[in-house]
Amino acid sequence: MKIIADLQIHSRYSGATSSKMNLHEIEYYAALKGVNLLGTGDSLHPLWLRELKTGLEEIDGSGLYRVKGGANNIFFVTQTEVATVHEFAGKARRIHHVILFSSLEMSVQAGERLKRYGDIASDGRPILNVRPAELVETLLEIDQDCLVFPAHAWTPWWSLFGSIGGVDRLEECYEDKSDEIYAIETGLSSDPPMNWRISSLDRFVLLSSSDSHSPYPYRLGREAVVFELKNPAYGEIVRAIKNRDRSSILMTLEVPPSYGKYHWSGHRRCGVGPVSPQKAREMNYRCPRCGRRLTKGVEDRVEELADRPVGYRPSDAIDFMYVLPLQELIALSMGADYTTEMYLQTRKIWTIYNSLVDKFGSEYRILLDAPINELAKTSSQELASLIEDMRRSELEIIPGFDGVYGKILPRTAKRRSEKPDERMRRLEDYI
Repeated sequence: MKIIADLQIHSRYSGATSSKMNLHEIEYYAALKGVNLLGTGDSLHPLWLRELKTGLEEIDGSGLYRVKGGANNIFFVTQTEVATVHEFAGKARRIHHVILFSSLEMSVQAGERLKRYGDIASDGRPILNVRPAELVETLLEIDQDCLVFPAHAWTPWWSLFGSIGGVDRLEECYEDKSDEIYAIETGLSSDPPMNWRISSLDRFVLLSSSDSHSPYPYRLGREAVVFELKNPAYGEIVRAIKNRDRSSILMTLEVPPSYGKYHWSGHRRCGVGPVSPQKAREMNYRCPRCGRRLTKGVEDRVEELADRPVGYRPSDAIDFMYVLPLQELIALSMGADYTTEMYLQTRKIWTIYNSLVDKFGSEYRILLDAPINELAKTSSQELASLIEDMRRSELEIIPGFDGVYGKILPRTAKRRSEKPDERMRRLEDYI
């Protein structure tokens, strides 16, 4: 069974999160997106955990859950994200971690133990004063099948390799428990090729997820992992990740890294950016207007740690495909400001979106599999051409910086080869 999984999201109990992040809204929009496995988000938070226990039912002891009275093909796995603060080499390190539990009950037990490190009811993503190694040790004592891995590993703030508060090597974070870490969540501003440049990351599975704070399909599932599982179950997912099983982990779905909010350097407050890595180094990472430090881009940070050239690909690498949110492409095809969330919610956008989903089944079917000529008939030639360019990796994007998303440029006429582009593959090609 093909599973498109978004393993890291949040509930409405996390800061800066939509009040609509409840089980029924998440399930509804996941179906539109074409995502059929989601993390629950925030499973340590007492109020959200109570809703999860009331609103979900386990599927035949599999460790996966579904909404009571809801769809039978949308699954949930018990998941949370926590922040840790610890000192390393005389500097405070602030890092986010994703945790997958084998059951809701295990999350209950973990919450009782983790109270000693911080207030787990303060936020859906609590801050814990504990060394990451001790966090991993504590969690494995409670749930030997739980999985811990760094979240959005390259984001400047609160991440494993972040330029502000991160470390240079995974072992500097997880210390003697590094062998218990099997995956890295790469974040929107990096992609697999960027991570392949660091040889020490070869043993990890590179995961992608949305980290969504909103249920709408331009946020939920915007990045995901595609699994092929004979019998969907929590244990099968963990086994696939721990073994780097390429027959079970088919690929990741990624937004182009330049679309992410921290791909290049800049200083949003002064309107400086995006600044290329070379230019940022020439500027000594100083804002020319106020003199403060630029927020260093993820591409810059990767370059600092890389020991391989651009373009290197490990022989056993798990594949990936680039995608962009359909609603943003619809708005762009109409010449509208797709960066305005209010516009993405207009009736005009939803009418086109829903008509496409009604015909092709889900957003991911539209983005990855639907014939271009059929898309043009159902919507417009301009939208169909944008999707074709996306599949060819030919869309131009002004890189994001310092919390500002990258900007997709309007499509320009390009001469197309008569031969099929080898990058234009469908999801079925991997199954």
